[in-house]
Amino acid sequence: MGRVLGLTMSMEVGEISRFKTPGQFASYCRTVDSRRLSNNKKKGDNNGKCGNKYLAWAFVEAANFARQHHDHCRRWFDRKAARTSKVIATKALACKLAKAAWHLMSQGSDYDPGRMCPEVVRQKFVRAAASQKKGLVANPQD
Repeated sequence: MGRVLGLTMSMEVGEISRFKTPGQFASYCRTVDSRRLSNNKKKGDNNGKCGNKYLAWAFVEAANFARQHHDHCRRWFDRKAARTSKVIATKALACKLAKAAWHLMSQGSDYDPGRMCPEVVRQKFVRAAASQKKGLVANPQD
């Protein structure tokens, strides 16, 4: 993520303490769906314009960047896009990034790709362990 996106996010968020959970923050960033279902029937659209449109733009741009430049995000995106569509997968990755940003800003922690896409990192270590059992040398850090 570059300086423009980072500054846009930090300026648009304001006080991160007003969001109690990562889900509330993701909702404010418009990275989650705003529809209501009951018994698999559509009951309304809720308010699709609630939240910050600039944060929505910034997190979708960050998701596109992450998909292109980070292996763990690309693998997660590819799996999600195979099951749904590229648009939904991009929005889902933006939601994951928004929740990760909440953790970074609210708790002051460092970015950990293993927490963002644990299933991808877990698969890497399983493959590395399997190749080591066969006598091959593999580095799970790749």
